Amino acid sequence: MGKSRPRAAEKRVLGQGSIVLTSSSSLTIPPAPVYYPTEDEFKDPLAYIYKIRPEAESYGICKIIPPESWKPPFALDLDTFSFPTKTQAIHQLQARPPACNSKTFELEYNRFLEEHCGKKAVKKKVVFEGKELDLCKLFNGVKRYGGYDNAVKEKKWGEVFRFVRSGGKVSECSKYVLCQLYKEHLYDYENYYSRLDRVKEKSCKRGMLAEKRRGQQSCKRSRTNEAGEKAKPRKVEDEEYDQICEQCRSGLHAEVMLLCDRCNKGWHIYCLSPPLKRVPPGNWYCSECFNSEKDSFGFVPGKQLSLEAFRRVADRAKKKWFGSTSASRVQLEKKFWEIVEGSVGEVEVIYGSDLDTSVYGSGFPRLDNQRPSSIDVNGWDEYCASPWNLNNLPKLQGSMLRAVHHNIAGVMVPWLYIGMLFSSFCWHFEDHCFYSMNYHHWGEPKCWYSVPGSEASAFEKVMRNSLPDLFDAQPDLLFQLVTMLNPSVLQEHNVPVYSVLQEPGNFVITFPRSYHGGFNFGLNCAEAVNFAPADWLPYGGFGAELYQHYRKAAVLSHEELLCVVAKNDFDANALPYLKNELLRIYNKEKSWRERLWKNGIISSSLMAPREQPNYVGVEEDATCIICQQFLYLSAVGCSCRPSAFVCLEHWENLCECKPRKRHFLYRHTLAELNDLVIMMDKHSSEDTIQKRNTRKHLTCTNELPSLSKKIKGGHMTIAQLAEEWLLRSCKILQMPYSNDAYASALKEAEQFLWAGSEMDPVRELAKNLAEAQNWAEGVRDCLSKIELWGSHHNSEVERVKMEDVNTLLNANPVPCNEPGHLKLKGYEEEARELIQEICSALSTSSNVSIVDLETLCSKARESAIYVQESERLLTKLSAVKLWLHTVRNCISEKSPGVIEVDILNSLKSEIVELQLQLPEVPMFLDFVRQVELCQSRSTEILRGSITLKNLEVLIQEYDGFTVDVPELTLLRQYQHDAFDWISRYNDVVKNIHEREDQENVVDELICLEKDGSLLKVQFDELLLVDVELKKASCRVEAWKVLSGKMPLDSIQQVMAMAIKLQIDNEKVFKKISDVLAQAVRLEEKAKHILACEVQMSDFEDVVRMSEDLCALLPSLDGVKGALSMAKSWLIKSKPYLVSDLSISSVGNALLKVDDLKELVSESKLLKIYLKERSLLENVLHNYMELEHNACSALHDAESLLNILDVSEMSSDLISKIEDQVAKMESIMKAELSLRFDFLVIPKLRETCAILHWCFKALTFRAVDPTLKEVEMLLEDAGHHHVIYTSRPFWRSLVDGINWLKKAVEILDPCSLKRFDLSDVEETLRQSKIIKISFPLIVDRLVDAIKRHNVWVDEVKAFFTCSTGDRSWSLLLQLESLGSTNAFNCMEMDMVVSEVQRVREWKQRGGDIVGVKAGDDNLLLNALSRIIDALDRSLYVYNKPDGCNRRSLECMLCSNEAQDQELLTCSVCMECYHRQCIKPTSSGTSHAAAYICPYCHIIESGKVSRLKIDAKRPELDKFMELLSDADNLCLDIEEKAIIRQIVEKALAYKACLTGIVEFSLSSLGEDPSMVIWKLSTALKAVEVAGVYDRQCNCKFELALARNSWRVRASKLLKASQKPSIHQIQRLLKEGLTISVPTEDYFWHRLTTIKHIGLQWATKAKKVSADSGALELHKVFELIAEGESFPVHFEKELKLLRERSMLYCICRKPYDQRPMIACDKCDEWYHFDCIKLSSAPKSYICPACKVDTANEDKCTSSSIEQERSNGECEEPQTPSPRPVELRREAERSKMAESNDISRRRCSGIERLLWRNRKPFRRAAKKRVELEIFSPFFHVHE
Repeated sequence: MGKSRPRAAEKRVLGQGSIVLTSSSSLTIPPAPVYYPTEDEFKDPLAYIYKIRPEAESYGICKIIPPESWKPPFALDLDTFSFPTKTQAIHQLQARPPACNSKTFELEYNRFLEEHCGKKAVKKKVVFEGKELDLCKLFNGVKRYGGYDNAVKEKKWGEVFRFVRSGGKVSECSKYVLCQLYKEHLYDYENYYSRLDRVKEKSCKRGMLAEKRRGQQSCKRSRTNEAGEKAKPRKVEDEEYDQICEQCRSGLHAEVMLLCDRCNKGWHIYCLSPPLKRVPPGNWYCSECFNSEKDSFGFVPGKQLSLEAFRRVADRAKKKWFGSTSASRVQLEKKFWEIVEGSVGEVEVIYGSDLDTSVYGSGFPRLDNQRPSSIDVNGWDEYCASPWNLNNLPKLQGSMLRAVHHNIAGVMVPWLYIGMLFSSFCWHFEDHCFYSMNYHHWGEPKCWYSVPGSEASAFEKVMRNSLPDLFDAQPDLLFQLVTMLNPSVLQEHNVPVYSVLQEPGNFVITFPRSYHGGFNFGLNCAEAVNFAPADWLPYGGFGAELYQHYRKAAVLSHEELLCVVAKNDFDANALPYLKNELLRIYNKEKSWRERLWKNGIISSSLMAPREQPNYVGVEEDATCIICQQFLYLSAVGCSCRPSAFVCLEHWENLCECKPRKRHFLYRHTLAELNDLVIMMDKHSSEDTIQKRNTRKHLTCTNELPSLSKKIKGGHMTIAQLAEEWLLRSCKILQMPYSNDAYASALKEAEQFLWAGSEMDPVRELAKNLAEAQNWAEGVRDCLSKIELWGSHHNSEVERVKMEDVNTLLNANPVPCNEPGHLKLKGYEEEARELIQEICSALSTSSNVSIVDLETLCSKARESAIYVQESERLLTKLSAVKLWLHTVRNCISEKSPGVIEVDILNSLKSEIVELQLQLPEVPMFLDFVRQVELCQSRSTEILRGSITLKNLEVLIQEYDGFTVDVPELTLLRQYQHDAFDWISRYNDVVKNIHEREDQENVVDELICLEKDGSLLKVQFDELLLVDVELKKASCRVEAWKVLSGKMPLDSIQQVMAMAIKLQIDNEKVFKKISDVLAQAVRLEEKAKHILACEVQMSDFEDVVRMSEDLCALLPSLDGVKGALSMAKSWLIKSKPYLVSDLSISSVGNALLKVDDLKELVSESKLLKIYLKERSLLENVLHNYMELEHNACSALHDAESLLNILDVSEMSSDLISKIEDQVAKMESIMKAELSLRFDFLVIPKLRETCAILHWCFKALTFRAVDPTLKEVEMLLEDAGHHHVIYTSRPFWRSLVDGINWLKKAVEILDPCSLKRFDLSDVEETLRQSKIIKISFPLIVDRLVDAIKRHNVWVDEVKAFFTCSTGDRSWSLLLQLESLGSTNAFNCMEMDMVVSEVQRVREWKQRGGDIVGVKAGDDNLLLNALSRIIDALDRSLYVYNKPDGCNRRSLECMLCSNEAQDQELLTCSVCMECYHRQCIKPTSSGTSHAAAYICPYCHIIESGKVSRLKIDAKRPELDKFMELLSDADNLCLDIEEKAIIRQIVEKALAYKACLTGIVEFSLSSLGEDPSMVIWKLSTALKAVEVAGVYDRQCNCKFELALARNSWRVRASKLLKASQKPSIHQIQRLLKEGLTISVPTEDYFWHRLTTIKHIGLQWATKAKKVSADSGALELHKVFELIAEGESFPVHFEKELKLLRERSMLYCICRKPYDQRPMIACDKCDEWYHFDCIKLSSAPKSYICPACKVDTANEDKCTSSSIEQERSNGECEEPQTPSPRPVELRREAERSKMAESNDISRRRCSGIERLLWRNRKPFRRAAKKRVELEIFSPFFHVHE
């Protein structure tokens, strides 16, 4: 599920209720009911389902078969329909391992080994059947079947094997090995987590105490501070947190945040899916670390397929399973569940599932779809509107989903399903517990299974117990629709299951919360959709709570749906369900809102209203960041996280701010919600109005009777608080308006507005207050704008609109007492006078000048109140100015055609509209009359026939006219078009007969002719175009003749046309005349050769000559046909005329004799003479002769085979066979040269092969063949025709060769198979039974039996001897002889077994000491070296006290010191070779000052540098090896040596154990004796040749504790004080190695830490108390911290800064803004001296007094006093450059070496800085009234 679903590792490993999965049982699944509605019942689907629901709901599913008349057409085009598919691994729907991350499992498993078993992490791979075994899969597989004990009891290791190795072969051996591997590696791990699970269940009652203890053990459960206490979450400066939750992205509430023990990411326990109530025990891993993405299971998207391609795949799948026969339902179900349970193997199918019909199309008709032509309109429209059409079902009358606005795929919009055999839909129930309806369009049936909704909890319990590992990995597994479980398992645990077989045309209904699943019987198509009648509503509420619990996003808001349905019309059947659901959410909202109010959340506000409140889902609400649900009714937010909101249930998880800082959002008050509930009664006919009013009154009076909380030491109810507020607010309305008072009252009212109807007075008064506030603020805003306009008069200042002023002044009565109301009324009267003046000026009867209009506009612009009439005035003034400017431009214009007639007409009409009386008007009217004259003359010409000459006269007269007259412009265009046409005509006809592009000429002339017909002007050139067009067309035909090929008749016609047009003398027509003459001569020659049979070359000459002519000859096709027929005949004859076989390709097909005969007959029809005719006839004659010879040879061979008899074989008969074979091979060789398809040749070849095989088999009687030769002969016998297998000679030969194969296989020394003696004797006996004898092989078998018997006697003699007389070399000799001379027998098994046991024992010994197997000397040498090492180690332990040296030997080797330099340790006096050990950093080159590494490590406490070699041979393995040696059949030398090693190693272990116990029990202050003993033990361990894990672990613990004690001693005795972090880190290390609390150093460090943390906590509080603690006590605290044996740098720095006082209030720096005096540098708070912003320069009042009394204290005397140092006043440093001041202080403190002197000087400096300024203390305070404006009282 992603990040929202982390979980504890391996929960519920072995629940007592675990269910062991079994194979499909024989339990039968009872059927669900089937219904057959009548025509009337079928009209309303929801009414019919409501009718059958009481019976059908108890089954969870039912089938509805429509009336026979209801047969909707399938609307999709099957030929073009394509869709995406998904691949389903059916064999993994149940029998699959969870997608666990093996690395996380390995990490957890290694932690378990280290923490609970004292073992180190397993690095060696566990191998099973040659491959690495996945322990994670093995653990989950055993958990699936109830744990180890249950798997053994129920014999489930075969199923576990398939779980671990899918597809592998299960054997008894593999099951046993897998069981032993689990017991060895995972059994303890299983028991540990079983105990952990039981501890968790018990800890539910005592969760808090257990949580504390677990918090000490796991540092990842909740954060702790340095003192080990729970740390309060803190926010860093850049708003980042130490850890944030991956779900809600918040770093708050760290105390309930789980950290993953692998990736260290965090999740709040309430953000998990599902949420946890408390921290789980043991390690915990998030879903990303626990689950492997690589192994996650799901349906993989596949290819996009057409329906035809999908059908082919489905057909192949069904044929694979059941062949061409049809399978029964029982067979299909049985096979499906066998596949699901993993007993068949890997099976994958494809499924076209969840196809959105809005994208891929619906199977039902829809109005927006194209109707197929085969369906009539009435039928199409009928099914489009049918209520049973799944596209219409969700929005029928009575469906709750009618209110949903948007189309939700799969819910509101149907989904299409294209299935094949075994494609599945897994166990699930619908989103939001909806009903579902599925219609089967066509194809094979669907098989459904269902569990009723009433048994959903029992179903989920069985699923969890049956598949515990899958649910542990994915708690929301049932939401994912990828898991199946055999219904028989459910029945065995008393969960009712029902089945339905859905066939085409059937509906299947599933009821709310009913789990259902199933599979398809083959290719089919179905469609499904959800719907929600009224009885669904309670289930919808349950579904919403389920989504909230699992933190899953909902499809829609259930609360919004209820409210929208309640406000709109709904069905009468919905009344009781709707009322109950509304009452439920009302009670829930009421309860949570009251709880929020009690906890101090009093700030509230309404949510933004909906734009479309009558529909669901139009606007998306915010979702709760915790549970992901829509926040429709209410939400809680906080200013610290503006974009985050939570539901009321999770208000505490939003942030860590105080409740008063959070705000509550709501959409409806409780009164409105209560009205919705009461409104339900309005639809009930039983209640009267009086009863409803009474109920409403009772509801209102009893809504919040006891809601109270503690206020100012007492308790007050919400009603009492509301009453007080009402009294105060009424007084506010009567008083003069104050914005602060109104805002405060409205803010206080927020805590009451959300409540029920008892708060209606509060809401009413709050509404009045808000309206009054808005009104008063509006009045003040208008007045401020008016006054600001009067002083500025610029465009940036907004003016008041007259409409706004009227709205405010028309309020009656006045909402509140606002004095500015009367002042605003005066401004309004002035504005009204201005409006009257403007209206007078704009009236039509007035005659106002431009100057008057401009004056009035200026007055309107200066008015502070904007009036709309000013816009009309400005519009008229602008229009008059624009008219005057335009007229003057027209009259003065000189450019021709610039002025448009429409502009003049518009200006003329505006004269009347604007009532203009200007001097420019008469001039303008004269200009208009000239234009009108021009228009009339142009119009007259346009009405008649236009000649080019008249047109030129008029245009010349009005050349340069400034007005653009349209008629004159049109005449100019006519003239221009005529001139342009004439120019084009002259260009075309110029040298027209010389142009070769006559086609372009034709096009140009046609275009000219067409354009000329459109001209409006008449002229002469228009008549000449037609003649030129005919000539050009004839030239085009002529050029076609020359450029291509044309029939001879067509060429003659072109020449006739040229003569008629008198253009035949042109160059092109002369060329055509020559071509015509040549064509006539060639046509005569073609007719001649067709009449006579001539050579092929004559035909080719005619064809070649015709290619150069541009004329098509009539006889040319006949010539080409005859030539083509001859060439085709030659090509077909070529294969028959080839004499050499190499010329033809070997891979060519054989020739057909019928084709040869047909070619001979075709040659007689040829019109050309060819010599190949006679050659082809000769080939036909040769074929007939060879066919006769082959038939004769075949007859002779079959006669020979009929007389063969194996018992009477003679040398003559064998030679006859050989001769016959040679004859037949010669015929077959001759056949290859002809390459004809002879029908008799295959029979001849088969008979020849059989004779050859018989000859070869008979030759084996006198030779000794190899096994390969015999096998090849037998293989050839199986390839021959079956016609001879029934004959006696053939069976005798085959039986003899089979016997020969077995005999040769027995005698073959390279054979991998070993035979028993009885097999050999049986083979020898069978040699006498077969009819053919092999004497050489029989003799070899007899000899082999004799050699075997001799070897058996030798083995028996060996094992009858005593153990001492048996030698290892003799046993190896027997093994070697047996491999060559002996058959398979008991003695051979005995010898091989004993040799293998000894070799394995030696292999184990070699593995222990680290030598390779195979060389016994290497093992003996290694064992001897271990004995020497143990002797040196025991000497180190047992040497006398006075003896410090063991002669002159190195401690690390046994070599004498004669030839190598020795170093002697100055502490332990032991010797070491310089090459064996390197000197430590503390040693010198002189031997007397040298310290060995062992003494240095022990005394320095640096155990981290110590590495004890754990790769040495382990003592336990030696002891185990010695014990196993007693079971060998003979004595070996290594056994005695290992016995010595074990004895010496046990003595070494006893010495080490004594030293370790002494070290661990020493807890005093002096560690010298412990150091000496540990140094001795360390040397002994270093030289010892064996390793004991348990003893060495204790020794490492003793070394670690000694190292800790040494470092603690150094830390306490060091000259420099340790920090509290160093002490805490050392104590934390001591806690990990379990240092006893009685230890001297542990007690010292714990005491110091406790006292130090108390002082540090107190120092932090004082540094942040803003001066609450007296200054002398602060100094005492500083002195106490400086004298403490722990260094507190940060806290002392904060206290010193806290001791510096500023301002006249004498308080420390507290982040408030401050300013420094430019003269005395003293700092003052802005609020203490009443400054709002920082001035450029500032002089404090004290310095101002100095300036006024300059004669009393001059600046010179002050400087003198300062220079003498008698009245030196310290300069207060700036709080902003704090870092510079701190650096200066650090440098001064570093100069002093005396620590005590430094402390004293620091305290004196602080005391001096905080004295009152000398100058102010010496003055009399008579001028205190000067400071009075700056004093500010601080409480």
